[in-house]
Amino acid sequence: MDADYLVTMVNEIAAFFAGEDPGKAAENVANHLRRYWDPRMRRQIVAHAAEGGEGLSEVAKAGVELLAR
Repeated sequence: MDADYLVTMVNEIAAFFAGEDPGKAAENVANHLRRYWDPRMRRQIVAHAAEGGEGLSEVAKAGVELLAR
């Protein structure tokens, strides 16, 4: 899947949760990705974040980093 599309989707998920406490928002992003994303998509977005995470919002990047742990 196109990395730009995944970045857009994660940023939209992060925007949904952004009104919460930043730590909780990142946790909710990670939980959403664990529950609803295909393992291949999760691996790809984790790899993208590891390469610098270009285009990811702060909350999205924090959520993906939690997912990677």
